Amino acid sequence: MIRSRPGLRVDHRRLGEARELPALVDLAAFRIAQEALTNAQKYGDGTARLTVAYTADGVTLDITNQVRPDVPRSGSGYGIIGMRERAASTGGALTAGPDANGRFTVHADLPSADLPPRDHAERLNARAVDGEQVLS
Repeated sequence: MIRSRPGLRVDHRRLGEARELPALVDLAAFRIAQEALTNAQKYGDGTARLTVAYTADGVTLDITNQVRPDVPRSGSGYGIIGMRERAASTGGALTAGPDANGRFTVHADLPSADLPPRDHAERLNARAVDGEQVLS
């Protein structure tokens, strides 16, 4: 368990073998996780799950938290826009939103430099065809 801010408990999981990422991807991953955890602190119940998965073609982040029903949604939405732009700057994609169980999930799929952008775009399009909303 990592304590990212006072009062926020983060269950951190790493999948795959950690490795050095290109600077742009590393920074985007860090800032996306930072923004998602900040939102979890503001609107959540004090807990969040952060999963970092190293895949053959990049890194995937999943940040999930339970949303408190008593907290008004007063955010501007600029945090999600910024996360989406950071993911897109790497050739990746980001989805963010609530689910039917009262959880908010941020999912970022960031490619490593050794994957040609066209191949990564084709893989993302395949996910979209399967019914996943891909915001890039």
